[in-house]
Amino acid sequence: MKTISPRDVSTAEFHSYLLSAVAPRPIAFASTTDRDGNVNLSPFSFFNVFGSNPPTLVFSPNKRVRDGSGKDTLHNVREVDEVVINMVDYSMVEQVSLASCEYPPGVNEFIKAGFTEASSVLVKPPRVVEAKVAFECRIRQVVSMGDQGGAANLVICEVLMAHVSEELLGEDGRIDPTKTDWVARMGGDWYCRASGASVFEVEKPNTRLGVGVDAIPGFIRKNPLFTGNDLGKLGNIDRLPDAEEVEKFRQDHPLTDRLALIKDLVAGKDIRAAWCAILAHAE
Repeated sequence: MKTISPRDVSTAEFHSYLLSAVAPRPIAFASTTDRDGNVNLSPFSFFNVFGSNPPTLVFSPNKRVRDGSGKDTLHNVREVDEVVINMVDYSMVEQVSLASCEYPPGVNEFIKAGFTEASSVLVKPPRVVEAKVAFECRIRQVVSMGDQGGAANLVICEVLMAHVSEELLGEDGRIDPTKTDWVARMGGDWYCRASGASVFEVEKPNTRLGVGVDAIPGFIRKNPLFTGNDLGKLGNIDRLPDAEEVEKFRQDHPLTDRLALIKDLVAGKDIRAAWCAILAHAE
C-alpha cells in the first residue's frame, strides 16, 4: 500500500490521485448567467445530490490548480444566484468536453459546443434541450475553501423544478436505470458509461436487519470459493430458514456437491435457498 501525504507532493499530483480514485463522478453541466445576461455553460464533476427536503444539489467550480484563477461559473453564481444543472449522457459527452474549453468571459458555450437553449420556467439561465434531465436551482450558499489553486467553492443549490425526458421513464413513472446512458468522469481524460451490462442491482437493506456476515458458518465464510459480494448477499437476509424449510430443501436436492450448489444459488440471487443449502450442509 502506497501512502501519500498531500503535504509531501504538489497540489497537481495529489489532485491526480483524488480524481482517479474518487470515481466515477457524475457531471453537473451548469448553465449560468452574469448580471448582464451573458450565458455560460460548463461541466463540473465535483458534484452530487446532498438532500431531498429541500431537494439539494452541490457542485464545486474549483480554483484552477495551475494558477489559482477563478472560473466564469463561480463569478456568475455570485452575481446571479441561479443555475440550471443539466445531466450528461453518452450522446452529448464530446460536446460537453468541448464546452469545458476556457473561452473568454462573454462567450456562449451553447453556441461553441452546438447545444440548444430552452428557456427555464423559474430561473434566468437556460437549460440544455439535449440533456435528458435538467434541474432549475436557486443558489442558497457558496462556501469558499480558500484562494489558492485547487481550492473548492461549494455551490449549494436548492432545486426548484426538474425536467425529465419521458423516454427515460418506466411504467411506474419513475426513471428506469436501464433506459439511461449516463456518463461520469474518471481521472485524466477518462470517462465511464453507465448503461447496458454495467448497470446492475444490489438489494438495499431496509428497516429489517440483515443477519450479518458473522452469522455465516465458517466453512462458507472462510472458503475462497465465496467472494466478499457473495458473503454480503448472504448476510443481508433478515430471517434464516426454519428447520422445516431446511428439511424440505434437503429432500428436494439430494446432491453431494453442496458448495457448488450454494455458489450457484447465490449467483442466481436465490439467497433463501442458498441458506437452506448452507444449513443442510452444516447439519
